[in-house]
Amino acid sequence: MNAWQLAAPQGVDALKLNQLPDPQPAPGQVLVRVRATSLNYRDLMVASGRYGPGVPLPLIPLSDGAGEIAAVGAGVTRWKVGDRVAGTFFQNWATGPLRREVFEAALGGSLNGMLAQYVALAADGVVAIPPHLDFAAAATLPCAALTAWQALVTQGRVSAGQTVLVLGTGGVSIFAMQFAKMHGARVIITSSSDAKLARAQALGADGIINYRTTPDWEKEVFRLTDKTGADHVVEVGGTNTFPKSLRAVAMGGTISVIGGVSGFTSEVSLRDILGKSVRIQGIFVGSREMFEAMNRAITQHRLQPVLDRTFPFAEAPAAYRYQESGAHFGKLVITVE
Repeated sequence: MNAWQLAAPQGVDALKLNQLPDPQPAPGQVLVRVRATSLNYRDLMVASGRYGPGVPLPLIPLSDGAGEIAAVGAGVTRWKVGDRVAGTFFQNWATGPLRREVFEAALGGSLNGMLAQYVALAADGVVAIPPHLDFAAAATLPCAALTAWQALVTQGRVSAGQTVLVLGTGGVSIFAMQFAKMHGARVIITSSSDAKLARAQALGADGIINYRTTPDWEKEVFRLTDKTGADHVVEVGGTNTFPKSLRAVAMGGTISVIGGVSGFTSEVSLRDILGKSVRIQGIFVGSREMFEAMNRAITQHRLQPVLDRTFPFAEAPAAYRYQESGAHFGKLVITVE
């Protein structure tokens, strides 16, 4: 089979297209014929060596992918050949709270990922994809969608009438907007691009803020919420945005810390956290149980993920570079021949 491998933590140029033996499903595994994969910011960190220790090289990258089952290993009864599935980000997190050992089975990090024609995955590490979605759309769900779902629904318990502040227009942020609107919440979204803000507004955003022309965007959040602030903040920016998110959140509100595009350190006011009774929660993707619950909701509402561009398998490095540019709106997909 053909597979992309990251030979060294030296960025996109270290990606090499290689021919590897076709994997075979061991007992308790399924063989998935991958049809589409998608990129996350985490994949840029892995490629550049910024993701931390524990990444084996050479590595088949990308946590997210969807396809159909091509074979099943001994003892597998949950799946049959032809079933349409997506892999779970953590192959061994079925249910319950996050545990340290799940990090030992993270696709595209501690384990080989999805940027290959075939992958062998745990039978308990795949989920059925929503029937109305094609493989390209389904490939966007395992990381970005599930992260947004856990933040706002599983943990955040977002409800109708609340206000959700979403930072940026990348994959997690756009899914967060879609899930918030699904639950009847009001959404305020930020971007440095008026064109992206217009697209977000067309998708249902209630308030838009250009943080380049309005650098004190947290004040604008208060203006747009009659000086109450946002009940939920989907915080993906990190160092440069977290202090502002803390000022923008409502009394008793929740900040979901999801990423650190500008860095992972921040000086914040403990007085603000205490005085506003703010809940700060770290969100790291989610379990298979959460994934299945999210897919039921996606199916019920016939939600369509927002795809910016689709790249052919041979042009995977170009997809990485486009992700790195920050020009995308929503998700980038790589189809697999």
